[in-house]
Amino acid sequence: MEHLIIVVLGIALIAIVTALGKRLNIASPLVLVAIGLLLALAPFIPNLGTIDPDWILVGVLPPLLYSSAINLPAVEFRRDFTPIAGLSVLLVVISAVALGFFFTWAIPGLSLPLGIALGAILSPTDAVATSIVKRMGISPRVVTLLEGESLLNDATALVVLRTATAAIAAGFSVPMAVGAFLWGVLIAVVIGAVVGWVNLRVRAWVANSAANTALSFVIPFIAYLPTEALGGSGLVAAVVAGIVTGQSAARWFTAEQRLSEKLNWRTIELILEGGVFLVMGLELSDVVGKNFEDHDGLWHGTWLALSALGIIVVVRGAYVAILLRQQGRRARRFARIDLESIGNRLDALERGDPPAEPVGPGRQSLGLPADPARRERRLSGVRKRLARITADLDYYRDSPLGWRHGTVIVWAGMRGVVTLAAAQTLPTDTDHRALLVFIAFMLATVSLLVQGVTLVPLVRLLGIRDPDAVDTVDDEQEEQLRDELRQAAVAALRDPALRSHDGDEFDPEVVRRASGRLLEPPDENATANAQEFLRLRLALIEAQRRRLVDVTASGRYSTALLRRTLAGLDADQISLELKLSGGMLD
Repeated sequence: MEHLIIVVLGIALIAIVTALGKRLNIASPLVLVAIGLLLALAPFIPNLGTIDPDWILVGVLPPLLYSSAINLPAVEFRRDFTPIAGLSVLLVVISAVALGFFFTWAIPGLSLPLGIALGAILSPTDAVATSIVKRMGISPRVVTLLEGESLLNDATALVVLRTATAAIAAGFSVPMAVGAFLWGVLIAVVIGAVVGWVNLRVRAWVANSAANTALSFVIPFIAYLPTEALGGSGLVAAVVAGIVTGQSAARWFTAEQRLSEKLNWRTIELILEGGVFLVMGLELSDVVGKNFEDHDGLWHGTWLALSALGIIVVVRGAYVAILLRQQGRRARRFARIDLESIGNRLDALERGDPPAEPVGPGRQSLGLPADPARRERRLSGVRKRLARITADLDYYRDSPLGWRHGTVIVWAGMRGVVTLAAAQTLPTDTDHRALLVFIAFMLATVSLLVQGVTLVPLVRLLGIRDPDAVDTVDDEQEEQLRDELRQAAVAALRDPALRSHDGDEFDPEVVRRASGRLLEPPDENATANAQEFLRLRLALIEAQRRRLVDVTASGRYSTALLRRTLAGLDADQISLELKLSGGMLD
């Protein structure tokens, strides 16, 4: 009963702090950590002891990362995949090795593999920075980089930790360590992709919304458990399964399923993430007490944690500086592509004129086949590629990354949930275990409180805040997308094969009136015609959704706009289905 009361009060506290955080414009995770610290010092709060890290690593992190993955901004993620991969993989490995050498030097008797293990624990960033940056109205490209990094580097750090821990017992070997790392990622990607693929098809077959929701809750664990059993990274598998599911949800799931999944996973994410930060504060007092006993004070562990934080910031700053320089070179290289002349040469090819020189962004020859149908398909493919490159160039041009954005990326690399959970997975017989766990807790706490609190003033000082950019989309893009969807609806109305969901033909008079007035309802007193018109609108919404799925791959529209438009179509569809059920037409 006592534990049930604690859980109920904890959930209520998380909900209240989250609501207040939005009203007061403060990051609720930081408030929860501070509340946890205060509660831990209160004499009337029972000591929770050390929570089994498996509850976090197995019970919390897979659904948390899966939830983030299904909401990944696919278009922007593809455009900046290279820098995101560098931040989430290469930077984690570099930071872990650098910290490993530091701890080996600073802690007498500590082996290099154990030092690298601690470095891996301290390397991954936390998604709390993304929530802070989003509210500041900074460039969406910075948000995408931070979001993608925090999503993928958790899994990378835990793979490095697993490899280093195995090396402690079996002896360190570079080829063996690299092989274990690659295997852990490869098997995770394969299993995660398969689970995501199967998830889409099985849940599309399950019509019942409650059953569908129940299935969605177990998907991250279905990806995690077999991957871990085969020596891979279960968290990578959960992330891949989430990405596959999220990017194809519009094609496979119904409007009701998408709405239910969005709300349910948002609730789960809120409770799990808030609970971890609250427990983080509650457990810190116990960790501090153990270090007082073992080291006669906290200075030794504190200076190690602060030194490690300094190394992390320096290494991250150097890496981001190199990254920005590479992105600048890439932008200049793209700027030299003459897209207009490429388009003109494609027009000439469609007219049958031979090209004077190779065609394409890479100046390759198209090798057009003689068959007209195959030739048209090849030219269509090139045009789609050219349109996507044009959209990418517009994206890079409109959202360049300068030194001020780089400063935010560096300072936003705060530590949190994974660092705390991973620190407690160290074997109980590990040398200096209490000290290592204290270092991880101290670094994560200082990083969250110091960097988290100062991030907002830093953004204001740099002068890159744009309040009008918060949760907005480009008006011109929105109008273009609306026009495309209107064209899709008109084309569907003109298609003789247009049918209702049940396969029945529509009344020609209703189709004619809809063609003339485009989605304006007929006489409200004509109930039969109204029902027919509602069924027609459902068919048009389905045609518009198909067009929306098709234009997603073009890269011409932002993920935020595509998702908002899809949500609008889903809301219209659910409303129409409710009317057709009889409740609003009687």
